Amino acid sequence: MKKIILAITGASGSLYAVEFLKLLTRQDVEVHGIISKAGAKVLDLELGLGRDDLPGVARWFNDDDFTAPMASGSSGYDAMVVLPCTMGSLAAIASGLSLNLVHRAADVILKERRTLILAARETPLNRNHLQNMLSASDAGAIICPPMPAFYMGPKTIEDLAVYFASRLVSQLGLEVEGFKGWQGLD
Repeated sequence: MKKIILAITGASGSLYAVEFLKLLTRQDVEVHGIISKAGAKVLDLELGLGRDDLPGVARWFNDDDFTAPMASGSSGYDAMVVLPCTMGSLAAIASGLSLNLVHRAADVILKERRTLILAARETPLNRNHLQNMLSASDAGAIICPPMPAFYMGPKTIEDLAVYFASRLVSQLGLEVEGFKGWQGLD
């Protein structure tokens, strides 16, 4: 069973995290969650939800809890996804700063050479954002901004979120039943 950390920060895009968790409930994974204070506010504002309303999280940790298992490389997590990832969190992760548990857990995942996916959420991007993305990528992170795809004929916003969440699950090396990427023209 894979152990995955999901961190939710204060950028817009809470629906992506919800759909990602729904997909993970169909997988042989254990999810541990961290939500920043701003992430909790955005989750409430966008969806009227609290962290305990989200499906499939075995255990939640406060973002100021540096005694949590994911603060150490010996805890054995396989991967971490920051979804959505604020530019502030990206900057801290790219710089190796551990200002909260989200940043520390990401630093641990990188130093242990495990999969770290940052769903960086901002537009437009300034030079600092782009440099931080490059620095995080150079450190081993996968930068995967939540970009909608329209070639699969989405009918709802949820369809777009499910497609992106499926891409993230695939990045973790897991298969999503029914998920088909671009197959080319017949």
